[in-house]
Amino acid sequence: MSAREPPIMETTDAFIGLTCVDCGETFDAEVGTHRCPDCDGILDPEYDYDEIDLSRSDLESRRFDTMWKYEELLPFTRDSAVTMDEGATPLVECPNLAEQMGVGRVLLKDEGRNPTGTFKDRGQTMAVTAAAQHGATDVALASAGNAGQAAAAYAARADIQSHVFLPTRAGFTNKAMVNVHGGDMTVVEGRIGDAGAAYADAMADEDWYSVKTFVTPYRHEGKKTMFYEIAEQMDWEVPDAVVYPTGGGVGLVGMHKAAKEFRELGLTDDLPAMYAAQSSGCAPIVKAWEEGEDAHEAWETPDTICGGIEIPDPGASPMILDALRESDGGAVATSDEDILDSAVAVAQQEGLEMGATCAAAASGAWELAQQGEFDEDDTVVLLNTGAGNKDDDVLRSHLMGMGV
Repeated sequence: MSAREPPIMETTDAFIGLTCVDCGETFDAEVGTHRCPDCDGILDPEYDYDEIDLSRSDLESRRFDTMWKYEELLPFTRDSAVTMDEGATPLVECPNLAEQMGVGRVLLKDEGRNPTGTFKDRGQTMAVTAAAQHGATDVALASAGNAGQAAAAYAARADIQSHVFLPTRAGFTNKAMVNVHGGDMTVVEGRIGDAGAAYADAMADEDWYSVKTFVTPYRHEGKKTMFYEIAEQMDWEVPDAVVYPTGGGVGLVGMHKAAKEFRELGLTDDLPAMYAAQSSGCAPIVKAWEEGEDAHEAWETPDTICGGIEIPDPGASPMILDALRESDGGAVATSDEDILDSAVAVAQQEGLEMGATCAAAASGAWELAQQGEFDEDDTVVLLNTGAGNKDDDVLRSHLMGMGV
């Protein structure tokens, strides 16, 4: 790892270290920087919850201005964070969608309001903070697009060089902004797997600090703050269902962890049912769920316009499937046409701009409602993980194809 002299890590009081989800070994955060050094399993931040004295009134007394208001439940102190005040996104009432789905309420968590326009900022503020605290001079990742843009932005904020590997199909906005933020961008012919292979080749030769999903232990930890905010925004009532557009499943895993934490601390009483929504052109999680498997099989021929969730071989599928089972949720796949139709419908009926990929949550929720998965008084939260203008060309092309 390219490094300057690392500062003393500024971690929070309850943060114990990083525990491997496979072998159960726990490592100090200064030692366990990425995957488990013993078995190469995913490392997950662990806390001593008995050390956390946090009430609803404590949280309500703090300004709702950044995800770092939940500092006690995060690994790093707010003062040490590489941050641009990410998080604190609105939870918007969608009465037209609720009526159409036949449920009590539909709420849309609009992550498009983050600094670089997607929920990836929540993960990269945490991952780049870890990189800075470990003294890294260079960070690297392969990305479908949005995570690469976010990594370049937060690396720039931290005065760290970024190396971003994107597939050719990544959106123009992502590519342009990686450059604008000063990132070193490699565009690889093909899809996310091809970008990942090029990244792996480069990492074999370079001493860069990885901020790749589930390689760094911190990206899913940043994204768990989405649930903290949802619970507080709903006056500590837990939604009946959360529908999440799922590729690598980082946010779903993070939110499920957050829900368990809030329940353990007595801040909420229950867990929301978590639903993974995928495109039928690349649905390894849905297939594993329907077949009752504990892990996925790689999707042989991915074919979806929803590049952000076209992850044919999600490495953390056991954690995703565990979250679905523990929360009494499920998984659903819909066609690209239905997903794009849903993005247009949300924009025209509620005025909200969902990214093309993100609209899998809306499409999936409509399908789940038709299947009778929801009760008429349920509250359903849709995760809009990115701004619609990231995919404006895709959405407009679909709209023209509809003859509108």
